Amino acid sequence: MIKNNSIKKITDWEHWPSAMFYLPNLPYAFYLAFKAKHLAFFSAANPCIKSSGNGTESKYETILLVPEKHRPKSVLIKPKTDFKTVCKNIKDQKINFPLIAKPDVGFRGLLVEKITTKETLKNYLEKYSIDIIIQEFLDYKNECGIFYHRNPKDDSGKISSLTLKHFLSVTGDGTSTLKELILADKRAKLYIDLFFKIHQDKLTEIPIKNKVIKLTAVGNHSKGTQFINGNHLISDKLTDTFDKLSKSIPGWYYGRIDLKYNTFEELEKGINFKILEINGIIAEPTHIYDSQNYTYLKALKAIRTHWKSLFNIAITNHKNFNTPYKNSLSFLNEIILLKRYTKKIKRLSK
Repeated sequence: MIKNNSIKKITDWEHWPSAMFYLPNLPYAFYLAFKAKHLAFFSAANPCIKSSGNGTESKYETILLVPEKHRPKSVLIKPKTDFKTVCKNIKDQKINFPLIAKPDVGFRGLLVEKITTKETLKNYLEKYSIDIIIQEFLDYKNECGIFYHRNPKDDSGKISSLTLKHFLSVTGDGTSTLKELILADKRAKLYIDLFFKIHQDKLTEIPIKNKVIKLTAVGNHSKGTQFINGNHLISDKLTDTFDKLSKSIPGWYYGRIDLKYNTFEELEKGINFKILEINGIIAEPTHIYDSQNYTYLKALKAIRTHWKSLFNIAITNHKNFNTPYKNSLSFLNEIILLKRYTKKIKRLSK
């Protein structure tokens, strides 16, 4: 089984390591830096976010930039905070169980967990001694990622990527255990270790016939969620909604917003949706990971196209609005520290 999974992840480019999407594009990145005459030119794209969102920014501080009606209730918990204080803060914000816990600095779903009890939350906070965001669990029907960018000189921007997220689930047949159902699913079995860990107490149970068991509640590709190209749903109406959203967050011009919603009609109108995260300059147009409706070469081209927009936005901010570029060495040092931090929390997750 492990061997078959490894072969699948090698033959299906959707599962290739991120380096395979960025190393081939490095020459273009250096070309843009040469044109800008600055290695860290992209740091001027989103003035309201630390380093324009290079991964070192606080997710808590960033989500607070979102208008209150569109952001989930959230609490930032510092390491070694007394658990009684944690519970009080959660109660004050009217956050109930289940809830979501995740690192304040992090990406690709690392350490993001749905937590159902106080005891589990206490254990989580004791295990991960880093800044943690506790966020209300949003029980909306759908989740998607929308990549939006707008040149600061323009009144209207563009949605260049819309990714629908399909959460993996299995359906009971009345005779198979949950473990057997997972192993029988072509996609679910690629994430055996993850799903076995999440459902470790229920693997030997036999779900009743036709019962649907959702395997993950976290909408990240690394958590088994399937990304589906939804670019056909991009409309003028949706773009207008995101133009208004961009203008309500002064200094945000480029990135992907991950959000939850019930109906697409409501989302187009700009009502009844909540933003989970704002991702800045390291954001990906995640529709490219729909390997059934996209190709690897088109994925590489899509990344370059987005980098071109990033270049134009950053240059405009710098030349027309005096937004400074971050010192290249300082920017590089942030990335080095981020890599060290990421290694640390990966060790904690084992």
